[in-house]
Amino acid sequence: MVEFVKVATTGELAPGWGKLVEVSDKRIALFNVDGKYYAIDDECTHEGGPLSEGELAGTQVVCPWHGAAFELTTGEVVDPPADEAVARYTVRVSGEDVEIEI
Repeated sequence: MVEFVKVATTGELAPGWGKLVEVSDKRIALFNVDGKYYAIDDECTHEGGPLSEGELAGTQVVCPWHGAAFELTTGEVVDPPADEAVARYTVRVSGEDVEIEI
């Protein structure tokens, strides 16, 4: 069954930053891009780098280990060396709660 799970509040994640959240044994990278929230798998498909620690460039995140870039809106690779997309999760804001669909 699909459900939304609270993972943060809007005050916990400033625009331009990401953080690791753990939901249902999954490590998910949550990002705030100008007040809009995005969530993708935290593990880079190249060598497992922590995407939650990556640098944001618009709606793209760059893996801190080897520079692979992923589009937050789709999970697709936009720059190698990764060649496989990451999962993307639907995010909603309910009041001050940031929730991810699992």
